[in-house]
Amino acid sequence: MRSAGLLPVAEALARILATAPKPLEAESVPLPEAAGRTLAADLKALRTQPPAAMSAMDGYAARAGDAAALPARLRVIGASAAGRSFPGVVGPGEAVRIFTGAVVPAGADTIIIQENTRAEGDHVIVQDGAAAQGRNIRPAGLDFRAGEIPLLKGARLGARHVGLAAAMGHARLSVTRRPRVAILATGDELVLPGEAAGADQIVASNSFAVAAVCEAAGGDAVDLGIARDTLPDLARAIDAARECRADILVTLGGASVGDHDLVQKALGLAGMELGFWRIAMRPGKPLMHGRLGEMRVLGLPGNPVSAIVCAMLFVSPLIRALCGDLDAARDRREPAVLGADMAENDNRQDYVRAVLTQGAGLPHVTPAAVQDSSMLRILSDANCLIVRPPFAPAAAAGEMCRVVRL
Repeated sequence: MRSAGLLPVAEALARILATAPKPLEAESVPLPEAAGRTLAADLKALRTQPPAAMSAMDGYAARAGDAAALPARLRVIGASAAGRSFPGVVGPGEAVRIFTGAVVPAGADTIIIQENTRAEGDHVIVQDGAAAQGRNIRPAGLDFRAGEIPLLKGARLGARHVGLAAAMGHARLSVTRRPRVAILATGDELVLPGEAAGADQIVASNSFAVAAVCEAAGGDAVDLGIARDTLPDLARAIDAARECRADILVTLGGASVGDHDLVQKALGLAGMELGFWRIAMRPGKPLMHGRLGEMRVLGLPGNPVSAIVCAMLFVSPLIRALCGDLDAARDRREPAVLGADMAENDNRQDYVRAVLTQGAGLPHVTPAAVQDSSMLRILSDANCLIVRPPFAPAAAAGEMCRVVRL
C-alpha cells in the first residue's frame, strides 16, 4: 500500500539505482591496492596451477605396483623438494624422497606417506597403507589452467580473490574507478569534534559515519566540511562538490520543511533536477534525491540515526552500482525470530534498531526499547535492524520477522 505523498522504500531505491545504468570507467591498479575494488573485466589465469603434478604429502614418490604387496622394499635414488625437483626417472623398485609441494618425478604415480614407512639405509620399507595410482598427488591444473576465467567482471575483491589473482600471475588488475562522494554537513548548530560546543550546539558526527559507509561500499569520500544555514554558504559548498568532480553529493540535514532548511532550495538554484523528496520510511522520511548535471544528489536527514540508516540503505547500493558490483541491488533482509512483542506499524516502513543473537535454529532478535533517531548509542549497541513493512500488524514474541545485519 502506498502512503499519500510518500514514496515506498523499494521504489526510492529503484529510482536511485536507475541513475547508475552502467559502471564508471575502469582503471588499472597494483595488486596490493585491489582489495575492496570491483573487477572491470573478466580475469583470465596467466598460468596453470599447479603447473605440474605435485605431492600433497611428505613421503616417497614411487610406482604404485611396487608397493601393492606389503611390506615392500624400495631403493631411494634421490629427493624432490618444493623448488628443487628431482631430475631423473623413478624406475621399478625405486623411490624418491619427496616433500609437500614438490614436483612428482617422472615414472612415479603415487606418494607413500612418511608415516607408513621406515628408513633403512639407502632403502625405504613400506610397512602400511597399500599404494594406489594418483594417491596424494595434486595433478597439474587441479586449481585452474591458463586461459580459464576464475574471476568474473563485477566481482567485489576480498582477500581470497586477491590471493587467487596473485596465484593466476597478475601484478595489476583492471577495476572500476572508485566513485567520488562529496559529503556536506549543514547547520548553524554544528561544531567539529574537538571544538568547544555551546549550549545550543552539537558535535557533527554524521559526516564521519557516512564517510565510513561510503568507504566500506567502495567509494572515495570527500569531506566538504560544514555549510551554514545561508544560501551563499550552501552555494559555495555545492560549487566545491562540482569542482572535485563528485559522482555523488550527499548532504546532511537541512532538507526538511523548517525555515532554516535551505538545502533543497540551494540545490534548486544551482540547477538540480529533483527526483523525489520524502519516502515512507522511519527513520529517514525527508530523504531527497536528484541530479545536478552528471552528479547524483542524495539529501539525507540531519538526525544521526536517520542519516546513517539512509546511507546504508541508499548511498551504499548506489556506490556499489557505480562500481559495477553485480550484488548492488540484492535484498539483504534475512529471517529471524522476534524476542519481544511489537506493536502494529503505521504507513511507513520501519527500520528498528535491535540485537540479534543466535538461537537453536534461526537467530532471535530483540528490539531496543527506545528508537529515537537522535540516539547514536542505541545504534552503536545494535547489530541489526528489524524491517517492519507499512501497516504491519502487531507481532508477538516467537513470530517470524526480517532483519538487515549491520
